Amino acid sequence: MDPSLVKLPIHEHPLTISARSVEDYCKGCHVNGPIYGGYRCIEPDCAGTVFHKECAEAPPEIINHPNHPQHLLKLCYNPCKDLCSLCGRLIFAYGYRCSQCNFAVDLTCGRNPSPLRIEHPKSHHHPLVLKEERCRYCEICKVDDDGGGYYSYACLECDVHVHVHVGCVNLSQEVNHHPCHPQHSLKLLAYESLTSDAEKTCLLCGDGPRGNVLYRCSICDFSICLFCAKHPPPPTIEHQKTHEHRLLLLSRRISFVCNACGMQGDRSPYMCILCGFVVHRTCIDLPRVININRHDHLISLTHHLGVGYSKCGICRKDISQYNGAYSCIVCPNYAVHSQCATRKDVWDGIEFEETPDDEEDIAPFKVVGDNLIKHFSHEEHNLRLYKDNINLDESSRCEACILPIDSDPIYNCEECRFILHEKCANLPKKKRLVFHTKPFTLWTRPRTLDPEDLEYRNYFVCSACGIKSTGFRYISDWCVLDVRCGSRSEPFIQEGHIHPLYYEMRKNRYCDACNIRMNGYALSCDPCDFDLDLHCADLPKVVKHSCDDHPLTLCHGEKASGKYWCDICEAETNPRKWFYTCSDCGVTAHIECVLGDFSRFMPGRIINYNTIKVEVVHNNHNSRPLCAKCKSRCRAPIILKLCDPYTGYICSHRCVTPYYKYS
Repeated sequence: MDPSLVKLPIHEHPLTISARSVEDYCKGCHVNGPIYGGYRCIEPDCAGTVFHKECAEAPPEIINHPNHPQHLLKLCYNPCKDLCSLCGRLIFAYGYRCSQCNFAVDLTCGRNPSPLRIEHPKSHHHPLVLKEERCRYCEICKVDDDGGGYYSYACLECDVHVHVHVGCVNLSQEVNHHPCHPQHSLKLLAYESLTSDAEKTCLLCGDGPRGNVLYRCSICDFSICLFCAKHPPPPTIEHQKTHEHRLLLLSRRISFVCNACGMQGDRSPYMCILCGFVVHRTCIDLPRVININRHDHLISLTHHLGVGYSKCGICRKDISQYNGAYSCIVCPNYAVHSQCATRKDVWDGIEFEETPDDEEDIAPFKVVGDNLIKHFSHEEHNLRLYKDNINLDESSRCEACILPIDSDPIYNCEECRFILHEKCANLPKKKRLVFHTKPFTLWTRPRTLDPEDLEYRNYFVCSACGIKSTGFRYISDWCVLDVRCGSRSEPFIQEGHIHPLYYEMRKNRYCDACNIRMNGYALSCDPCDFDLDLHCADLPKVVKHSCDDHPLTLCHGEKASGKYWCDICEAETNPRKWFYTCSDCGVTAHIECVLGDFSRFMPGRIINYNTIKVEVVHNNHNSRPLCAKCKSRCRAPIILKLCDPYTGYICSHRCVTPYYKYS
């Protein structure tokens, strides 16, 4: 075993001690906050698992616990099943449990038990006793709630009923010789008592006060939160992979550029006195080689980026050639700020010391002849490439994306009706995408071997754009994507917008195409304040509909003063929103009327939709059929036909109602 790894009772895999500073939940005590010099797991299945040093080194059993001396307590993982018998909080992670009775304590109360009585508490001038009573208002942190669990300390001598949270009882009113500010004492002060020009955020971690108080030196305008007062960062660090000399903590507000990531900082960096090297605490002990969900290749940490790079591949801000960053050895101009690359929503937590030699085979097909392939989704027959003179009927659709074939190059099975667009046939079996840090795997639909049997068992809803589909899908844990969202890359070029678009998380903002509120990833242009939801990003540019003999073209909105009317539903349209139009006839139509709810369902399939058995069919009757639920004419080009025991048609998603007795 690697000598840097240590096997401890608290975790199934060996752990390594790390100089890295992270803001995360400790897997042992489930407390969220800065973790300095803790343990982490490097196994891929546990990537991102971190422990406080004292939590990782917790003993496997406790004999003669002060609050339960009669029995042995054993370390166990028991999330949310027990309440701590001392502080009353749920045990979210590890704790100690008695096998002979119901006594259980969380990791903190197991290692540092709360005494039943404290004669000389740091936080109060009278003795305090532990009581099974919620602390509605803590005299120390000034928090007016019951967040301190079911137990609290109470003073029986004060005229006013004084309570203190179990976690606050050891907080001193004054701290002397704090390692990050040893020159003056720090006093516990209420946030409301600070003047307007006083430092109100922690100079170490940057957070505001935890509770309503903080520790402060009024002489130096030095303030730190309760967490950093109790768990300060080390005053000095020696870490050869980060820098060859000893680094000293400069605990003050100061503007600097981090030499490890090239980004601006405003407080408490580590600094080398000998050579002026300055670094964020979070940039010490960065991983060497990592995968991120914004790039297809591994990227490697370099301490000096060099020339040839201009913008970060994630935040798209300037990137400095004189500082460290992550770069790709395959793509010569791709680089990422270190802090951007190691964000929780970007990196999966798995790190490598060097680039792995063996890369996984993600090719979707094998070439078996000239213009002939065997695709993993259709291994029973070979597929032939056709680029010119494609003579297929208008109903032919790609099995992967379910879009019409039109004149695009395709791979076609000559023995059955299986067709793939050339670009869909080339979709890799595994891919990293912005929607999840873990890689996505390409899945096909369940399918029988009989080419005449067109019964498919399932459809799905794309987690990104919300479109329902029976096509291929990319899956990673809970996230399921259709192949349109799974194959989109940055920068995204949108016809009708002058700048490239990039993925951004948007909440409570409105799509510029449909004016619907967004709550997730969108394609955005920050200079123009332009946002496009992922449904509108993949609207087909040209479609055919029975309302007009000519193809309809997507219009990106108009600044018109007159009224527009949809030729399909005959209702008014908003010309500022995107719509379809015919330049020859002047026909205009709502996007939802042209496409409908089932445009990505393969015609001919029989599926169970909301517990109802239906067949996906073209709406190509001489007269549009009536919907069995709303009794209106079905307008969309793809509709659902009810199977036994019901008959009739369904026009939209809202008309598919489980347990409704269709006539």
